[in-house]
Amino acid sequence: MLLNTPVCDFGWKAPDFALKDPHGNSFTMSECIGEKGLLLAFVCNHCPYVQAIGDRLAADTSLLISEGFGVLAVMSNDYHSVPADAPRKMKDFSQLYDFEFPYLVDENQTVGKRYGAVCTPDFFGLNSKSELQYRGRLDDAGFNDPTGRKTELLDAMQLIAETGRGPENRSQAWDVRSSGQISSIRLVLRNWVFGCMEHLRFKMCGYY
Repeated sequence: MLLNTPVCDFGWKAPDFALKDPHGNSFTMSECIGEKGLLLAFVCNHCPYVQAIGDRLAADTSLLISEGFGVLAVMSNDYHSVPADAPRKMKDFSQLYDFEFPYLVDENQTVGKRYGAVCTPDFFGLNSKSELQYRGRLDDAGFNDPTGRKTELLDAMQLIAETGRGPENRSQAWDVRSSGQISSIRLVLRNWVFGCMEHLRFKMCGYY
């Protein structure tokens, strides 16, 4: 889902949590934070926007990991309502984009609620003290050709590594201008409607 990311609450102490990946391996935030800090990304498989940035996310996070950051991704959707976000699909998604970081299942949406995650993707950039220093988008490309993109998240995390502080100027919300972006919004809405219909169908069939 593509929504406006809330303003960054600088210095907010990110709470620790423990979640499992689709293979059953357990991870805690405190164990995964790197020497320079941690990038926490709330994402899901079926979101067209997450799919659009998948390759760039993999590339940027690979660089961050090499520079001493920890990276975790969390899937907080109710996958019983949206089967495309089920754990077995998460395995495929990680392999498709060659993610180098754990992709964790937030079974009861507990972590997503504690962090106030309201959209996918929702990025939380933490310094080495687990303090929030960045909350914004990956880059300014959106669904467009990423050539010459402004790597806002990567730049912010590198600033955090140097100073312990993120950029004071928050990145702008994704801007809707081109016909291609408008078509992508239609796709987002279509997927949202599909998810609602799937939720209703599963409920009527007594799955939950």
